[in-house]
Amino acid sequence: MNNPFTISFGRQPLRFISRLVETNEVAENFSQTPPSNQVYMITGVRGSGKTVMMTEIAKRFAEQNDWIVIELSPERDLLTSLAAKLCSRPDLYPLFVKARLDFSILGLGVSVENAAPISDIETAISRMLGVIRAEHRKLLITVDEAVNNENVRVFASVFQILMRQDYPVFLLMTGLYDNIYNLQNEKTLTFLYRAPKITLGPLNITAVKKNYADVFGLSLSEAGKMADLTMGYPFAFQVLGYLYWNERGSKTLEDILPEYDQYLDDYVYSKIWSELSETDRRVLSVIAMSGQTKVSEIRNELGMSPESFSVYRERLKRKGVINTAQYGHVCLSLPRLDTFIKMRME
Repeated sequence: MNNPFTISFGRQPLRFISRLVETNEVAENFSQTPPSNQVYMITGVRGSGKTVMMTEIAKRFAEQNDWIVIELSPERDLLTSLAAKLCSRPDLYPLFVKARLDFSILGLGVSVENAAPISDIETAISRMLGVIRAEHRKLLITVDEAVNNENVRVFASVFQILMRQDYPVFLLMTGLYDNIYNLQNEKTLTFLYRAPKITLGPLNITAVKKNYADVFGLSLSEAGKMADLTMGYPFAFQVLGYLYWNERGSKTLEDILPEYDQYLDDYVYSKIWSELSETDRRVLSVIAMSGQTKVSEIRNELGMSPESFSVYRERLKRKGVINTAQYGHVCLSLPRLDTFIKMRME
């Protein structure tokens, strides 16, 4: 049997823990008649399982005959890509021809005799959606790792119009907090600001423990030690499982910790660290080096006022690197991030 865990981003692992509550929320909202929401944004720290959750939802709808699922890249012209992918589907192209839609000028199909060619991409998509609606079908569009660039802004603006025209279109986007925040705050895209945003937190530790116990045949006590090392962080769950699978029988859990730290560093933590401001790093360094969690003590060591510290606390919380659940306290929310920071500081 191949290793059921993976260290590759953007790919659904053989072994993963489904986020049932969040997944069902999106699926049930999209399936309602009429739907309460047609757009969902999924955000979270790197490695939090955004792509895995989006893929799981997309697969669920793709298995239903009345749904069409199209995945788009934020680095390309999304409108042209959408039109091309719709035209390339063997279940839709004959319907477009039957409806006498001529997209030949756009390079999307053969010309239709005695039909006026459509030269505008937005009009072309609107006409395609008219056919899809007549067939009582719905279209789900997914965009992974959305960013605030021209491609996404233009697409989102057109999508807003399509929703207003009552077309059966649905949008599921994932992205890092800063990218989603910047996109939602575009003045012309206020509908995205109102769209529900799901922020992915840690996985259920009990579920992580049970998965390790099932895969490796461990006692719940042994599996619990592994689960605690992940702190529920999805990428850590994959990395630790991947390494333990490869080294089982030859190395103990303690033996693979250096390699575990290296994977977290190389794949995630170095990138997260590089995207932080100098003050963000100072705050995290004090937390990691002192082991202190009490906000008042951390502020004193930093020499910050309560007002100033609250700004950075909120920002780091949104970036997914600290936990503020306990009143008056903060702590690092990613596994062995303190070890990474201490190594950097030394």
